[in-house]
Amino acid sequence: MAEAQIDYLAQIRALLCEEFELDAVDVRPEALLYDDLDIDSIDAVDLLVRLKELTGKHIASERFKEVRSVADVVAVLEAS
Repeated sequence: MAEAQIDYLAQIRALLCEEFELDAVDVRPEALLYDDLDIDSIDAVDLLVRLKELTGKHIASERFKEVRSVADVVAVLEAS
């Protein structure tokens, strides 16, 4: 994990539940953003903006295009 043992999964879960009205049990690492959580391309842009506000990390949109699952989002944040 990152330097301060940041729990990105918990932050992402809280964000997705708050912003997209998802049930926390559905936001698990293997959940696919588009197929399982119904996050579309517009939602993905909103998610990028909110993640930057939440973590202070900038994630390039090109890099985010490779993201498919909640675990992928965690990995991108940890690598940033």
